[in-house]
Amino acid sequence: MTSEGGTTITSQALVCRGPFSDGRWKMEDVTLREIKPDEVVVELVASGICHTDLHCGDTPDKEGVPGVYYPRVLGHEGSGYAVQVGSAVTGVQPGDPVLLSFSYCGECHVCKTGPPSHCTTFFEINFMGEPAFTGSDGTSIGGRFFGQSSFAKHTIVSSKSVVNVKGLDLSREDLKLLAPLGCGLQTGSGTVVNVAKAGEDDSVAIVGMGGVGLAAVMAAKNQGCKAIIGIDRIQARLDLAKSLGATHVINTSEMTMPELVAAVREAADGLGPTISIDTSAHPPLVAAQVEYTRYLAKIIQVGTGMPTAHLSLHMQSFMVSGKQYFGAVQGHARTSEYIPQLIQWWKDGKFPIEKLVQFFDFQDFASAVKVMGAGSVVKPIMVW
Repeated sequence: MTSEGGTTITSQALVCRGPFSDGRWKMEDVTLREIKPDEVVVELVASGICHTDLHCGDTPDKEGVPGVYYPRVLGHEGSGYAVQVGSAVTGVQPGDPVLLSFSYCGECHVCKTGPPSHCTTFFEINFMGEPAFTGSDGTSIGGRFFGQSSFAKHTIVSSKSVVNVKGLDLSREDLKLLAPLGCGLQTGSGTVVNVAKAGEDDSVAIVGMGGVGLAAVMAAKNQGCKAIIGIDRIQARLDLAKSLGATHVINTSEMTMPELVAAVREAADGLGPTISIDTSAHPPLVAAQVEYTRYLAKIIQVGTGMPTAHLSLHMQSFMVSGKQYFGAVQGHARTSEYIPQLIQWWKDGKFPIEKLVQFFDFQDFASAVKVMGAGSVVKPIMVW
């Protein structure tokens, strides 16, 4: 890496040269390119793993799935310390502890007026990224995945992805634990707080008790929601949801969709929830949420559907009900403000992330990826 007159740095990265299931992820020596004025070099402490990493890193590129290409460095839930800072960057200095999140253009009508997670070029900026590394064989390697590519010991980060947490009195051990705040945990909690604006009069149903769903459970408890209904087919996840604040849990493993609809309605005053948050993107489950919610409810999709997934609505009854079905990205978080709020919740014992995570050494990345794919660990964190 050459940083506006700086020195070249060779580091290590988990490079994806093809699908993980084909054994194409490997630790490699890499050299970082020269940074731009609006970029920051970060030395990573840790990175969470998200299902989006598996989507983009365990799919053959020949299938033509958008956002899938190789070679590249993935990872988008990083924490670490700023090492070098571009000339146009303000708000962060070398040595500052940082958490990393998504990036955005800052120029489109959405970025100027609304939550930047709905930036009109979000896909190009976050899923496609741009070259940032060179391999030992001289090949160019894609980086800046979600503005960061946190599966590297040193990485080039968009300044928009950086959340400076200097002054929050966080140790290196704290940064390890808090690494996943920048995506999944922010998405789940932010959907409750910022998107749904849930409160004491709300009954909230949450479909899928992974990291996103469990973060939503904790946030709903913190918001004082009168009913918090966790829905999953894995009992251990439901037990965890109960311990984190769910007032009701429903195991769908042996349920029909009509039975699910009836059970959720019963748990929410017999009328159905006022808010339903979907992390599954499974069309039959989304359709069930449209059905089981009460009049004027919000059905919020945060799971990413497959390209062939569609939802059918009966237009007349949907109009009469006054329900809203819409998508939300990253919990509408303005990260420099919202992530410190989550950290305060954690410090206050109201966002116990430690109940969701398991740590792995980066050299043991294969184990971390496998437990993520199998669902046996809610949030694996890889540590340097």
